[in-house]
Amino acid sequence: MKLRKLVPYGAVVLLAVVLDQAIKFVIEARLPLHEGIDLLPFLALLHSRNTGVAFSMFSGVGGLWLSLAVLGVIAFIAVLAFRTEATQLFARVGFALIIGGALGNLIDRALRGFVVDYVYFHTPVWSFAIFNLADAFITVGAGLVILDEVLAWRRGRKAKE
Repeated sequence: MKLRKLVPYGAVVLLAVVLDQAIKFVIEARLPLHEGIDLLPFLALLHSRNTGVAFSMFSGVGGLWLSLAVLGVIAFIAVLAFRTEATQLFARVGFALIIGGALGNLIDRALRGFVVDYVYFHTPVWSFAIFNLADAFITVGAGLVILDEVLAWRRGRKAKE
């Protein structure tokens, strides 16, 4: 991938990081820790802190080790992104979202020692893990990479017929 072709994907990464950090700044400044605001019967903003990774896994592991692991994952994703073909638009955007989300959470870990979470889906009898926009970017990005792979697989099957 040529450097000038990276600009749109770099913009996606930058936009993801800026949006993520801006919302986390507002949550930290305006919503006391463990306080919530109901938006819908099943959705709330709930200020929480996560010292682990997704769904609080590895919360007992030191922040430095988690940060190094995240940097390793970011490097691996970047290598995969560089190996994509120009026709793999969904995968490229997906990798950019994954990197942007990972960087957003890494910035939290480096500056605060924890990740700020605030999106809370729940019902009276069930609740989902609290997450943030960076986590959503990572999830949507992974979905786009998988979608691109499925579409490529289907195109390959049609070409063989």
